[in-house]
Formats: sequence, C-alpha cells, structure tokens
Amino acid sequence: MERVLEVGEIVFQDRRLAPIWEKVRAGERLSLRDGVTMLATDDFPALGRIADHAKRKVSGDRVYFVLNRHINPTNICVLSCKFCDFAKKPGQADAYEMTIEDVLAQMDNDIREVHIVGGHHPSWKFEYFEEMVRRIHEQFPEVQIKAFTAAEIDYFWRRWKIDPEESLSRLKAAGLASMPGGGAEVFSDRVHKELLPGKANARRWGDIHRMAHAMGIKSNCTLLYGHIETFEERVSHLIQLREIQDDTGGFLAFIPLEYQVGTTKIVPRHTPPMDDLKMIATARLMLDNIPHIKSYWVMLGEATASLGLNFGADDLDGTIGKERIAHAALADSPAGLARQKMVRLIRDAGRIPVERDALYNVTRVYEN
Repeated sequence: MERVLEVGEIVFQDRRLAPIWEKVRAGERLSLRDGVTMLATDDFPALGRIADHAKRKVSGDRVYFVLNRHINPTNICVLSCKFCDFAKKPGQADAYEMTIEDVLAQMDNDIREVHIVGGHHPSWKFEYFEEMVRRIHEQFPEVQIKAFTAAEIDYFWRRWKIDPEESLSRLKAAGLASMPGGGAEVFSDRVHKELLPGKANARRWGDIHRMAHAMGIKSNCTLLYGHIETFEERVSHLIQLREIQDDTGGFLAFIPLEYQVGTTKIVPRHTPPMDDLKMIATARLMLDNIPHIKSYWVMLGEATASLGLNFGADDLDGTIGKERIAHAALADSPAGLARQKMVRLIRDAGRIPVERDALYNVTRVYEN
C-alpha cells in the first residue's frame, strides 16, 4: 500500500495533489492537467484543505448571501435544449407568460436583488424587456436588477436585430445593474452541437460578457456539469473563463450548476455529492482571479451546499423566493430560505454570515 505524503499542514492520500498544493502556496497558476487531477481524485480531505486555504486568502471566514428574488417572466422558448425541463412551446398546457404588472407584483422593498431570466420568447419584442427593467427600477429604485443571460442578449440580436452593445446600453440606461452567468452551459463544441443547437456558443457568450464588462456592467459566470461533459471539457471551460477575467476583471462570482435530471434524463441520475464538492474546489483553485465561488443551495440542496463552504465556496446565493427553472427540473430543495435560515446554515458550517447586495457590497455582518 502506498504511504501517505505530508506537505506542510496537509496529509495527502493522493500524492498527485501535492504538486498542486505547492503551486497554490507559491501563487502559481494551475493547468488543465491539474484541474483534471483534482476532479478525478478520491482524496477529498486534502483537496478540501487546499481549496479552503485559497478561499481564506480571499474572504477569510466570511460567507455571503443576498436577499433576492428570482423571476422567470415566461417559459415559452423557441429553443429545444435537451437538458431543459423549463422551456415550453406556445399552446402547451403549462406554458405561461407574465405581464409587467405580474412581475412587479412579485417585488418588494425588502430584497436587495431581483434576478430575471426566462425563455427565448418568439414574439416578445426587446422593448418589452426594456420597459420591464425601467418599471422595476422606477418603482423599486433600491433593488439592484440582475437580468438577461448572454444567450438572451444574443437572441435579441438574432430575433429583433438589436445589436448586443445597443441592447446592453439601453438596458443599463433603464436600470440594469448586472448580468447573470447562465446560458454558457459548457464551452464545448461537441456538447453544444448535441445538447443545445441554436443557442449562443462559447465565443458569442464570451464576447457579450466582454462587451458588458467594458460598459461597466459586472456579471457572473457558470458551468453546467454532471451530464455528458468530460472532466477535460469542464476544466477547459474554467480556463476560458479565467482568460476573460484576466482581460476584463468583470466577473463577480462563478456558480457551478449541477445538471438536474428531472424528466429529461440525459443521464440516469444526479452526479454524486462528492463530485459537487470537487467541482466547487476545482473552480476555486482554477479561477484564481474570480473572487467569489457559489455553493448554490437551490440545485445542491442545503446539506451539500453547506459542505461546499469547506471546499472553497464563500457564497450560498440568496433567499430566492419564487424560482421556476431549477424546480421545473425537480431540484431537491425548498422553494425559498428566509434570512435567518441562511444565517443558521452558514453558522452551522463554522463561518461568519455576511449579507450583501448584487454587487457584493456588504450590508450586514452577523458576528454573533
């Protein structure tokens, strides 16, 4: 039996992690091979210690959350992505469309952020979304609006010929504060062709986020994993995000999104919780220039999300309220967590809860 290796304060069952630990301590950037090694290892304690070390250098014992509301104005979509349980076609019994008044009715002055994404609607013009943002901003000026993925911005161009720079400029003028990171899925031509033909590809997604960053619009970034992608494709995706961040500095946070099996069943079962934890840790260590890594409780569930706070994550996202996309895929989590429950979840992980806004401005620290 191979003997364990001790380097500094970490004991390694998997000796392949020791050189990665040395790189992290020296501030050296990790490679694609390093990333694949981390995703493939069974040495969870050592990987968690390395990732936690990197996280503490960024945010210490603090873990962030936001009082937010997810609003999905419509599930009607022209695309037919194979992984999506949310999208419906016009006329289907469970298809829906929200008016701007419906959207406003879900708002209140207690939240800090409203997160708006939805289907690629075949007939809603860009001006409808522009007016939606304007009305929200006028009636709830203290609420920061995070809205429209790069895929949606691209669709405004393809459907209505509103150039991304123009649409982003107009949305910012109407009150847009930041962009979510969805729509990226995984930066692989192979996966894109098989699972999401017709959706904005990796280059287009990156170009639109670069435009947004140049205009002062911060954004998040994501990766959808746990389906047909390989470890190499996951890590390549992270490296491409890291390169965009090197150039723009505009990403606030990275969110690993676990594929929800739902009824699409691209794979027969969810990826196991230990894969979720390795994904969080690998993201923290590969994305050395993106400050925040989320342990997204909506998709992971409370128990795994709490463990993720010891594997490099420093954010649980938010109280969510009404969220439809993940729950359309039968995500195993409650529909919403109140502020005190978020605080308790973070404290149970031995961390300090910090309430924030959409741009990571601190609004309250729960020291005791």
